[in-house]
Amino acid sequence: MTKKISLHDFQSYLAARLAGTGNQSSAGLLGIQAGPDYWLLDLADSGEIVPLTPLTSVPLTLPWFAGVANIRGNLYSVVDLAAFLGKEATPQNASSRLLLIGTRHGSNAALLVTRMIGLRNVEALHPEAADAAAPTWAQESYSDNEGRRWKKLKVRELLADEAFMDIGV
Repeated sequence: MTKKISLHDFQSYLAARLAGTGNQSSAGLLGIQAGPDYWLLDLADSGEIVPLTPLTSVPLTLPWFAGVANIRGNLYSVVDLAAFLGKEATPQNASSRLLLIGTRHGSNAALLVTRMIGLRNVEALHPEAADAAAPTWAQESYSDNEGRRWKKLKVRELLADEAFMDIGV
């Protein structure tokens, strides 16, 4: 009989295996979509991916703060990434996901994203010039063979951004 493990344990195991192979650069990027934008995150920083759970709204917060989610007894603050970037709010449907980004950095933060794209190979992407006007957490970008532009999200810098952390009106 095989041992049952949780999804979180499996994702942690998978991230550790990928990091241990020394091949982090070739398959260590997770692709997500937030509104019309495509984003890449280092797999080690991406955290757990969970289906959208009911969100509790929080009064006197900015519109991009989607609310608070109870995930296995832990409360996570949820930011709608597309709305935070000034785009249309993410529809909360079957393809929407919560990406728990803060756990590794000591914060219960989650991003509400339109959909998960999956693992991306950085060797199949073409680096573009850095966008100096973008925030420090979003200056790197790439393009793929299908003409899509991918921005790289640096989780640690995003969590340190005052605009991201200031949710009050």
